[in-house]
Amino acid sequence: MAEGGHYDIVILGGGSGGYACALRAAEFGKRVALIEKDKVGGTCLHRGCIPTKALLHAAEVADTSKESEKFGVRTSFEGIDMPSVLSYQQGVVERLWKGLQGTIAGRKIDTIIGDGRLASPTSVTVNGATYSGDHVVLATGSVPRSLPGLNLDGNRIISSDDALTLDRVPASAIILGGGVIGVEFASVWRSFGAEVTIVEMAPQLLPLEEEASAKVLQRVFRRRGIGFELGTPFQSVNYTDTGVQVTLGNGKQLEAELLLVAVGRGPVSAGLGYEENGVGITRGFVEVDPLCRTAVPTISAVGDLVSIQGIAHPQLAHVGFGEGILVAERLGGLDVRPIDYDGVPRITYSDPEVASVGITSAQATARGINVVEVNYPLGGNGKSVILQTQGQAKVIAEAPSTPGGQPGRVLGVHLVGSRVGELIAEAQLIYNWDAEPDDVAALIHPHPTQSEIIGEAHLALAGKPLHFHA
Repeated sequence: MAEGGHYDIVILGGGSGGYACALRAAEFGKRVALIEKDKVGGTCLHRGCIPTKALLHAAEVADTSKESEKFGVRTSFEGIDMPSVLSYQQGVVERLWKGLQGTIAGRKIDTIIGDGRLASPTSVTVNGATYSGDHVVLATGSVPRSLPGLNLDGNRIISSDDALTLDRVPASAIILGGGVIGVEFASVWRSFGAEVTIVEMAPQLLPLEEEASAKVLQRVFRRRGIGFELGTPFQSVNYTDTGVQVTLGNGKQLEAELLLVAVGRGPVSAGLGYEENGVGITRGFVEVDPLCRTAVPTISAVGDLVSIQGIAHPQLAHVGFGEGILVAERLGGLDVRPIDYDGVPRITYSDPEVASVGITSAQATARGINVVEVNYPLGGNGKSVILQTQGQAKVIAEAPSTPGGQPGRVLGVHLVGSRVGELIAEAQLIYNWDAEPDDVAALIHPHPTQSEIIGEAHLALAGKPLHFHA
């Protein structure tokens, strides 16, 4: 381990944004110090994306075993062994963590484990040593948030961090927050046999997603026995002999074994010396411009920590990757372009999955854009029928500029159904390359695959539907 010293770049935080920046900077021949208080990989690898998706896969296996008879396969479902599920989950995490450590070491990056603090615009202190750099990158990430007066106890009132290591399946759970985290845990716990109710203040689950997608998700969740209370705020929680009692803003009371608080994540910036060294902070978020530069010329910031000129910033691991790479390339002398955050894919890995890229119908209306759109049901897709999944593909495009003309560029693709997260990469290319429905309609998609729903939806928008009745 290095004992202080000078580097080209000092990175505070070894999560997705921090280590991506380090890896790319090393490719430019930069000498990099990567400072991390826990384990490289950060929230995504250890307390977020990876362990959560491992639980979701275990849930998928459970559902498949319970439903196998409809495919002519006789099996018996004996229950969930949570210690074994957690062992599988941690095995996945450990394997990826070891691989990441090897990759970082292979790029000759110095990793320093300890609590770092910004000491000056060009230095970070950790473990009593000072690491100076020509440039400092802040990448300290985020942690689960709660609401004022709602104290997490790690037992009956828990965060997503607690939920990931829960050694039992709760008999019942109330989930406060119907965003990605809340919806994914609702899906897992229901598959594992728990009674689940989601409380969401917005009028739909996944408030940032297309309304049509949320309606499909809600319909399937009802069929799965997942309850939800929409359009009503949380008011209070009290302990009972067997768990918790939650009171909603409309006076309704719910009882369950535990309450999962999933109301978003807050930035990790307090007490780290940011403001003292001139870094702009708003509500705890580090303010940056579209190229991830702070108000201090020698300091950049990336990932969940940042707010870009007051605009809401997607808290996604792959956004952190992209921003870390952007900063490294900028510091490496390349001509970089700002990230189009509308063009970043978004996936909720519930059953069914919800995936999207681009803007929603409501956003198009708010921006004054005239659009045409199509909803292609998965019931017309052979592979989806084989998988026994339901859902749809919605594509939004600019309205034709002339009567009878072809639609303009594709503005949004919104998918719901099993495994649709694997399809959103093609939709990302369509959106980011300014393709029009007629461009995509000319591409032949392999049959039978779920990818055909992308092709069929664009065929319909181009005025030549195939397996679809508009």
